[in-house]
Formats: sequence, structure tokens, C-alpha cells
Amino acid sequence: MNKSLNRRWSMVMVLMFGMVLLTACGTKYAALPINEDVDICAICKMQVKDDAYATQLTTKDGQNYKFDDIGCMNQWKTENGTDNIGMDYVRDYNDKEWIEYSKATYVYDASLRTPMAYGILNFKDKPSAEAFIAEQGVGTIMTAEDLASHDWKQNTENMDMMGEHGHGEEGDGNEMHQEGEMKEESGH
Repeated sequence: MNKSLNRRWSMVMVLMFGMVLLTACGTKYAALPINEDVDICAICKMQVKDDAYATQLTTKDGQNYKFDDIGCMNQWKTENGTDNIGMDYVRDYNDKEWIEYSKATYVYDASLRTPMAYGILNFKDKPSAEAFIAEQGVGTIMTAEDLASHDWKQNTENMDMMGEHGHGEEGDGNEMHQEGEMKEESGH
């Protein structure tokens, strides 16, 4: 009877150890809150505002990088590659919820004002993006796959209007983010 008990106990231990290993291997990544007092864009070094333009990524080794514009995140990916990215996030333009980059729907138009003048807005679903285009009368729907081959040019006219580096004269981003709002009646 001792052998049977030992064998069962051994099996329980093996199963528990296996579950621990599986849990450890299934690393979960979560978007971190934006702290405007300390968060700066990993590329342009401007303040990251707690708004619809903020993006972030976490590397597989746990390092988190925040960006004030999706174009800055794209530049980071171009410079550092994507193999070590655990997860990347964008924010929904309407409610600022974090969305996985690969699951979001994007609207692009060079005339759309974003912090660094890349003209790309993020939406949690296609109907929201389509509603924005219908309301504003501009924009092209894009997916994460489409962004992989996107030109990523900054609209220098939008940057010139906003002061140096696409942000306000003081460089704090307040003016760009306020002016980045579309129509008054849209509620954004």
C-alpha cells in the first residue's frame, strides 16, 4: 500500500510541476498606464500624453517602451526589429482603451493631426473606423498588415503649423493634442 501511495504522490507532484512550467512559459503582457509626469516617447523624447495617440510595447524580456504617436513606435520597430516584442498596444481613438496592435483598425490620412504628424488614428473595430471616416469625410481604412508596408511619412505642413518637432512651441505636446481633435461636435 505504501508503494501505491508513493506512486500517486509522485504523479501529483509531476503534474503540479508541469503546470508550474506551463504557467511560467505562458508570459502575459499587459498595457501599462501612462504617467504624464514621467513618461517620454522612446523615440522623439517628447512627453507621452494620456490620450488616444499613446502607444506602447513590451519586449519579451519585460522592458516597456511608450510612444506619443504610432509613427514613433513604428520607427522603434524599424530600428530594433520585432522579434523581441512580447506585445504592442495602441489606444482606441474614441474611448482610449488599450488594443493589441494586430487587432486594431487604423484610419490614415495625411491631413489628420497626430502628435508627430503621421496621420494615423487607431480604432478598436472596423465599424468605429468607418464611422469616423463618414463623419470627417477623410481617411482610408488600414490593418496592422497594411501598416507593415505603409510609407510612414510625416506631414511636414502639420508639423510646421504645430511648431518644432510637431509639438507646440514649448514642446510639451499640449497644443498638438488639443488641435489633434477633429470636429467640435464629434466629442473627441
